[in-house]
Amino acid sequence: MDQQALTSLTSGLRGEVITPGDEGYDEARRVWNGTVAKRPALIVKCSGVADVIDAVKFAKASDLGVSVRGGGHHVAGAALIEGGLVIDLSPMRSVRVDLESRTVRAEGGALLGDVDRETQAFGLAVPLGLFSDTGIAGLTLAGGYGWLRRKYGLSCDNLISADVVTAEGRLVKASATENADLFWALRGGGWDLGVVTSFEFRAYLVSAEMFFVFVTYPVADTRSVLAGFHRFMETAPREASPIAVVWTLPASEPYPEEVWGQSFVGIAGPYDAPPSEGEPAMQPLRELGTPLLDMSGAMPYTMIQRLFDEEYPKGRRYYWKSTYLRDLDEAAISELSKIGGQRPSPLTSLDVWPLGGAVSDVRSGDSVVGHRDAKYLIGLESNWEDAAQDAANIAWARDGQAALAPHSTGGSYLNFEDLSETNVVAASHGPSLARLIEVKRKYDANNLFRSRRGLVD
Repeated sequence: MDQQALTSLTSGLRGEVITPGDEGYDEARRVWNGTVAKRPALIVKCSGVADVIDAVKFAKASDLGVSVRGGGHHVAGAALIEGGLVIDLSPMRSVRVDLESRTVRAEGGALLGDVDRETQAFGLAVPLGLFSDTGIAGLTLAGGYGWLRRKYGLSCDNLISADVVTAEGRLVKASATENADLFWALRGGGWDLGVVTSFEFRAYLVSAEMFFVFVTYPVADTRSVLAGFHRFMETAPREASPIAVVWTLPASEPYPEEVWGQSFVGIAGPYDAPPSEGEPAMQPLRELGTPLLDMSGAMPYTMIQRLFDEEYPKGRRYYWKSTYLRDLDEAAISELSKIGGQRPSPLTSLDVWPLGGAVSDVRSGDSVVGHRDAKYLIGLESNWEDAAQDAANIAWARDGQAALAPHSTGGSYLNFEDLSETNVVAASHGPSLARLIEVKRKYDANNLFRSRRGLVD
């Protein structure tokens, strides 16, 4: 890097420039996944759009690749770039609710919890993810599955507009009427197209409390529980967006001590209506066998959004894979039961997400997020503590994905993926890939933004 240019950048910013020789460098490059140890050449913590523009122009002049950090929660560490420049938006977290239009404007560094805090003050919610410390940026730009998905769709489906700093260092607005090609691409294929400094979302009235089902059954009942779960979802209303999971009960409160450490197959998820409607609607999921534990009940929406935060702490070791399933037939259930029984860590989970509803209202060819016609998304979430167990946990996720291939539509969800694998991006975007590449070449022909592979290498 040109030291005079670096000095000029540093002196002009309201934010902060951090280099490998600085005391705070190691903390600044830490992300949620403890296995990620990338070493950027430069981290620019931006306080506003002007800082982002200066950082982009500096990176372009210095021939440095750029990644963008929002919440730093992506499982493969896409927020960081080895030897490049990280545009860190974490200081930019403001959220503003417009009650009249029921829209929400959130800066690019905002977390789900930031959005929930502001929207719930008015009885509103934006369809986002499951963990309150997830960044809205990475979540939305690659899709965004959450507890409201079947009623209101993905996070990206509810994006109205975005402010974007392009590779040329220009601030543009992307919407259905302005830079419409960029807007289309941002909604599910938006990494590496620019720096989104703010997002405008639709918000919806939701119940202050919802009925949340959380029931666990013995892991030996996995096949029968998944079969019953599938039968329920075949006719379930859109208000129901549960997931099924094979996991291990933590050895801690609020779980009763007698079930600590027991593997289970369980159902978790809310019903988007007052609890008096949700409880009878979700009751069949509590009768799929003899429960180990049933902690279902009415909960505030903000509590639902934070419910599993403690099970996914920053610094733990994570490696995830995913795949979409055409259906949950007997053969697929048999394979899932086998995979769930082979989990190498008690922290690891096998997750079964029913889709349909508003998710499939959008045709795959009309969205950068492919596989809209799939009935289920499978998450193979390897989570563990000991680095000596890296190989076993990574192999479980990869082998599980391969074993499910005969039942898959052929793609995966990029927020649950290792982006270093060249075929992942193409398989995930499906028929939209060619159009996405055209947008990439238009807005970033020289590949300044390069946190993943598969568009313009």
